[in-house]
Amino acid sequence: MSGGLARLLDTTGAWLLAVVWVAPLVFAFWAAFHSTSDAVNFNIGSAWTLENFRTAWTGAPWLRYFLNTFLLVTVVLSGQLVLTTLAGYAFAQFDFPGRDTVFILVLLQLFILPEVLIVENYAMVSRLGLFDTVFGIGAPYWASAFGIFLMRQAFKSVPRELDEAARIEGCGWLGVLWRVYVPAARPTYIAYALVSVSTHWNNFLWPLIVTNSEETRPLTVGLSIFAAPENGVNISVISAATIMTVAPLLIAFLIFQRQFVQAFLRAGIR
Repeated sequence: MSGGLARLLDTTGAWLLAVVWVAPLVFAFWAAFHSTSDAVNFNIGSAWTLENFRTAWTGAPWLRYFLNTFLLVTVVLSGQLVLTTLAGYAFAQFDFPGRDTVFILVLLQLFILPEVLIVENYAMVSRLGLFDTVFGIGAPYWASAFGIFLMRQAFKSVPRELDEAARIEGCGWLGVLWRVYVPAARPTYIAYALVSVSTHWNNFLWPLIVTNSEETRPLTVGLSIFAAPENGVNISVISAATIMTVAPLLIAFLIFQRQFVQAFLRAGIR
């Protein structure tokens, strides 16, 4: 197979995958601005309307859901950054008995689906009295094996001379971590933060199980309740609610897409 034909096939395949991936979002956008009949029949000449957004907005406490989701991703990311930084630094720079074995055990978490741990997490959250709270939703995700791995790799790439220079200046291990390793790993932090926020913004199953009230439900759970069949199925209104839910992430990606890609490349993710 010639190189030109191979490139053509790769390009065609990439475009097909892109169309398949974006098609549901395009339809949701189309339906959100049209009546149900016009949306389903793809009436190109039909009038655009914002009525679906007004109906969706008044149908659920979206401001509360947005606030809950913002608090959730903030709580999760804050806990993850602290724990992954300390653990990654320990695995990268401290030589203690069984370090490699413990690190392998941490990496084994990557092979365990979060759904497998739902029952145990539910029992633990209940025992701690965190059921139906934002902390109860976020706490099981603080210890991230993926984050620990990224921080370890980033810290191992920091020149040893910088560590030694900071210690000569009188810094303890926390001072060295804060003044040398954290600034050097800034691209890794950016990459990991983007992944964490998008993941937990879209998380559904665990928040559905551990929340019972509007005061703690995130957007994904609120959208599922809003779109439940017993509330009446209106494709256009549900599409409008879906667009409202995903809009912050889409806007953020469009604004920071270059930083998003560069952060991953500089973080050494291949």
